[in-house]
Amino acid sequence: MSTTLNNSKRPAVKVFVATTVLLSFISFWRAAAIVLSDLGSSAYYVGGDAEKVIGKSAPWFILAVMLFANCVRALYIESTSMFVRGGVYRVVRRAMGNTLAKFSVSALLFDYVLTGPLSSVVAGQYLAGFIHDISQYLGHPLRRFPDDAFAAIFGILVTVYFWWKNTQGIHESSGKALQIMIVTTVMVVILIAWCTVTIWHGPFQVPPNPLKSGIVLNHESLGWLARFKDGWISHLTLFIMFVGFGHSVLAMSGEETLAQVNREIAHPKLKNLKKAAVVIGIYALLFTALTSFFAVMIIPDKVRPEYFGNLISGIAMHLWGPGWAKLIFHAFVVLVGVLILSGAQNTSIVGANGVLNRVAEDGVLTDAFQKPHPRFGTSYRIINLVVGMQLFTIVLTRGNVFTLAGLYAFGVVWSFALMALAVLVLRYTEPEKREWKVPLNIPLGKGRELPLGVILIGAVLFITAIVNFFTKYQATIGGVTFSIVFFAIFTYSERRVARLRAGKPEGLDQFRVYSNEEPENETLGVRPGNIVVAVRDPKNLYYLREVLRRTDTAKQDVIVMTARLYRGGPSFGEAKLEADQVFDHYEQELFTAAVAAAEKEGKPISLLVVPASNVFDAIMVTAQRLEASRIVCGLSNKLIPDEQAKLTGDAWERLPEPKPRLVMEIRMPNGVGREYYLGPHTPRLRNQDLELLHRIWLEITSDPRFAGAHHYHVIAVALEELERELHGPRRDEVLDKLQHELHKRSSEET
Repeated sequence: MSTTLNNSKRPAVKVFVATTVLLSFISFWRAAAIVLSDLGSSAYYVGGDAEKVIGKSAPWFILAVMLFANCVRALYIESTSMFVRGGVYRVVRRAMGNTLAKFSVSALLFDYVLTGPLSSVVAGQYLAGFIHDISQYLGHPLRRFPDDAFAAIFGILVTVYFWWKNTQGIHESSGKALQIMIVTTVMVVILIAWCTVTIWHGPFQVPPNPLKSGIVLNHESLGWLARFKDGWISHLTLFIMFVGFGHSVLAMSGEETLAQVNREIAHPKLKNLKKAAVVIGIYALLFTALTSFFAVMIIPDKVRPEYFGNLISGIAMHLWGPGWAKLIFHAFVVLVGVLILSGAQNTSIVGANGVLNRVAEDGVLTDAFQKPHPRFGTSYRIINLVVGMQLFTIVLTRGNVFTLAGLYAFGVVWSFALMALAVLVLRYTEPEKREWKVPLNIPLGKGRELPLGVILIGAVLFITAIVNFFTKYQATIGGVTFSIVFFAIFTYSERRVARLRAGKPEGLDQFRVYSNEEPENETLGVRPGNIVVAVRDPKNLYYLREVLRRTDTAKQDVIVMTARLYRGGPSFGEAKLEADQVFDHYEQELFTAAVAAAEKEGKPISLLVVPASNVFDAIMVTAQRLEASRIVCGLSNKLIPDEQAKLTGDAWERLPEPKPRLVMEIRMPNGVGREYYLGPHTPRLRNQDLELLHRIWLEITSDPRFAGAHHYHVIAVALEELERELHGPRRDEVLDKLQHELHKRSSEET
């Protein structure tokens, strides 16, 4: 239909548009970019941090961590395929209850609160180092200023910038992450190629085999166990390997972000999730692992400790080639480092926001935390909380990279370990809900199996976590303290929420609701030819899921509407109501279920509440104003499909001109659907009807006088005769025949 319809002939309709936090969908490339902004950024600092603690064999441990990260990623794919709104908290809560879930999310939040400051401060360290190097190259060395202080100030500026971008919304921030990763990829390709040429031309050294040379055993690597370094520890090779693995595990940071962005991954969700995981795995292996090897192979041992805080800068300055070329590449490395490390700051906000949204949805935080931003619709209060803690962390640590890195590993390993345990428990408590499983499952017969893959992954994670508990004592003290404090906060908040929500639905999304006097498709952001899905029961949205599965929302919009009925009140379109009068807990529960269905399919929907005294009028007028092509409803609890269609058709007749031509579809719970064409339309004829029509036509055209007759001539005469008889003495006889035909149709369908 044309969008230039005569609006004066159509009724003024006041509808209420509902928008929810994070209901936008991104490609798997954007999802991978968000995760890689965190996971890939660790390449800039993990090599130097690990070597500072365990020695020159660190690259081998980082390689092992990068390979093992694929196993952890598999855990997240399995869990998120079960729960779209997944992540550590949701999965642990489902498997092992609230208490362990709150501990796990506290450890995970510790991870996110630290990953942002760590990344942005490292970016500041790279920038400070480059400023010094360029000034020396130009022959005007600057007076050495405190790198940590410079890095802290830079980290604060980056944090504030991404605070604003996340307040605007995830799609905006995911676009930034994708741009950053494109530039980073160019730098990585040049780095790998130039390092290969350098190794080919000059002397190089291979990192020592840790199985032969071991690792550095001192107070920094063994922590509380340093007193035993000359005793039993020195004889336990496997234990020493886990110590080295534990000190390198922060190279695996960022995996939890995959579970958080899964909610926003576009259709087909599971397929795109696995694509993102493959991209992440290959990229991180090539970038993070190779960088740590190149550092040991190219940078001389005497010089390398000076670059532990900005390792890739050290590689750039020791490549084969002229000094000016190395300095230019050094500038590029620093530029990319500032971008990707700053992007990791963005990712930490995205991840923490997702985690705390899950916590708030489950009643652990009050609804006030999820209140949407009045302009952007994002959960800005949670973002403010996360950013506030990150700024406090930067100030408290004064920009010291190694202090931040030591604390960071605590949240990483413990959240992974609890996640693995939860997935293992769910294999036995909910064995049937699996779209995808971690490989290596041994059949035991009678539908049972031994999830050996999950068991092995969980064992490695728990051993690493326990070893880190004793060897990284600063991280243990800081992480345990943080977790206890937040566990107490979560517990208090959960009890308060329980009192406030007494008798009310739990786990509901928060919506921003605003009125719209003229709901045209342009003002609501939907295109002509859309589908209007009328919903009423939050536990009975099977037909919405079916519509989303079969509809390409890139080409056709889906509008989910519900009518807020006012019996005996003002007629449709005349109600002078405000948002809080038409959007209560029932509408909130209804649209929460609708959003969950949309997220499961990875397809966007628009949400409308229409106040009216007649639900059928509300549906038809909304469809007319939005220029819909189809209306989809579920089976009524009180009416049969034909009665629903008749009442909807009557509402269509009451519409002002020009009346739209559209289809009403009623879906049954068993998957069967019926279609009804509203208004004048070409009738659907059964095979027996067509055969009867054709036989009559053949009989008529056998007379040469009617050789030019067509089937529609036969139908025209038959309809005129039927109309005449309906207004004559044979009316009752004709209606009896029609009643008989209806009963015959019903018996055929059953």
